[in-house]
Amino acid sequence: MRKMEFKMERTGLLQEGDVLAVTEGKLPDSYYYTLGNAFAMSANYTFRERLKSSEGKVLQITETPKGFFVTVEFEE
Repeated sequence: MRKMEFKMERTGLLQEGDVLAVTEGKLPDSYYYTLGNAFAMSANYTFRERLKSSEGKVLQITETPKGFFVTVEFEE
């Protein structure tokens, strides 16, 4: 199992336990991931850190002073 963190701008879009598709985006030197219908975005990852799964399960939604963060678990 692999866990990744995604940044979410608005609350109420997701619930813990939701299973969502993940879309991969490519930058010149890295990859990033979009959760569901653009609910949240990941950080940038190198080629070696590239995600192999196409969907994941929401484990936790956390509110911090910097915004909302979603922890998603993937089967890898």
